[in-house]
Amino acid sequence: AEEFAEDAGFVYPVHLNPNIQQPVQQILGKVPNVFLCGSMEYLPLVQLMKRSYFVLTDSGGLQEEAPSLGKPVLVLRQTTERPEGVKAGCVEVIGTDEVHVVRKLRQLLTDKRKYRKMSRAVNPYGDGKASKRIVARLLRETRLSKG
Repeated sequence: AEEFAEDAGFVYPVHLNPNIQQPVQQILGKVPNVFLCGSMEYLPLVQLMKRSYFVLTDSGGLQEEAPSLGKPVLVLRQTTERPEGVKAGCVEVIGTDEVHVVRKLRQLLTDKRKYRKMSRAVNPYGDGKASKRIVARLLRETRLSKG
C-alpha cells in the first residue's frame, strides 16, 4: 500500500483475534496511509463506508451493504457466495495475490470510467426502500380494514 496511492487513506477495522492482530500490525502497522482500528459497530461502519471511495473486503455482508451506498466492492477471495453483485457489476472478486490486488486497487483509484460503472451498477440486493413500502402497505391495509 505504501508504494502507490500515497494520497489515499485506507481504514482497516482489524478483528480482535491476536492471530489476526499480530500479522496485520507487523505488515501494515507502520504504513503511513493505512489506519488500523478495532472492530466496528454496525452504524459507525456504515458511516465509514458512506465516506469511502470503495470497499475492499472479504466479508459477505459488506458485499451486500456497500452497493446500497453506491460503493464499488473489491472482494479479497477466490470466490463469493454472493455472485449477484458480480453479475450486476458492483462487485469484483480479485483474490489475494498481492501484485494483483495492488493492480486492481490502482485501477479503481485511477480509472474513473470503471469506478463510475461499478458505483452506478444496479444494486441486486434491493433499493433500500423496503421498509417504506412495508409501512405504506400496512397503513393501506389498516385503512381498508377500518373502512
